[in-house]
Amino acid sequence: MPDVFDITFFAFAIPAVLFAGISKGGFGSGAAFAATPLLALILEPGAAIGLMLPLLMLMDITALRSYWRGWDRASAFVLIAGAIPGVALGGLLYKVADPDVFRLLIGAIALGFVVWQVARTKGMIPAAGQKMSAPVGRIWGMVAGFTSFISHAGGPPAAVFLLSRDLDKQRFQATTVLVFWAINLMKFLPYAMLGIFTPQSLLADLYLAPFAVIGIWVGVRLHRLVPEQLFFTLTYIFLVITGSKLIFDALG
Repeated sequence: MPDVFDITFFAFAIPAVLFAGISKGGFGSGAAFAATPLLALILEPGAAIGLMLPLLMLMDITALRSYWRGWDRASAFVLIAGAIPGVALGGLLYKVADPDVFRLLIGAIALGFVVWQVARTKGMIPAAGQKMSAPVGRIWGMVAGFTSFISHAGGPPAAVFLLSRDLDKQRFQATTVLVFWAINLMKFLPYAMLGIFTPQSLLADLYLAPFAVIGIWVGVRLHRLVPEQLFFTLTYIFLVITGSKLIFDALG
């Protein structure tokens, strides 16, 4: 983290924070993770995730007000319960594990899920007629907790489960907001204990906080304007972008 925040820092940080806020505010958080790789172009990866977490938590609190009690409680509980061991595992392995293996796996799964959904919509695959079960959802929650811990990339595994639950766009978005409010809250103490936060990162968060709130505000309004079918199409596009970026990062 630089001691002096120059124009280069803000040229990268402001768009990253706005993009994350728009995604979290209106599009299921599927692309919010991209803020971290963008910041990692100018910061060390640990500094990038440390900078983003307080901003993501501010976004969560802001978005919760807009989607209050609109979530699917059962689906949210399944993912949050699964995320607890995932976050704990992330904390244990953060300093020793190579995250590229996990980026590659999650990216491949995200892309595979989109292919499967498109094939099912086109009638190429018969619809199973069943939602993902709670035990399967807890596995996805664990993956979301782990990947969120190491790179704030928990959106794709959470979306894989939620998109199978036949939620309308309002409940899908509200459930996503609630789930990642809980996951990000879980991550705060382990981040602090691992020394991921620094005085410079917290100062940068103060500078960037207004842009986090603006991003949420824009995302919420875009969510209300975008038709449901288009919303889920955009969600699949975000999953493709997210999955492709994870694979690219892993192989690069």
